[in-house]
Amino acid sequence: MKARMPEDVDRLFGELVNAGNLDALVDLYEPGASLLHPDASAAVGHAAIRAALGELLGSKPRIQMKTARIAKGDDLAVLYSEWILASTGPDGGRNEMSGRSVEVVRRQVDGSWKFAIDDPHPS
Repeated sequence: MKARMPEDVDRLFGELVNAGNLDALVDLYEPGASLLHPDASAAVGHAAIRAALGELLGSKPRIQMKTARIAKGDDLAVLYSEWILASTGPDGGRNEMSGRSVEVVRRQVDGSWKFAIDDPHPS
């Protein structure tokens, strides 16, 4: 699965989270990409992003993604998105949270788009 347009990255992210497909999810990120945590630290690179997203997938999430706005240049785009996430908490109960994200995606050599910076909790 390749994102042919910048907004496809968000759409695919939602589909892959809901499918629990960690390998394809990690492949939406450039090798040196950053995934920011709520505390402003970052998971940098595929191994760290795999660990962070693997933890997310362990909660059996269901996510709805909506790209609200796009600022696009030739090879870079900024996506402003809204999301709603339902997951299973440690006690087995369902939790729901929502928020807005800001992502920088970059066109790759093959024409596809991938995350360069993913901030699901901008302040």
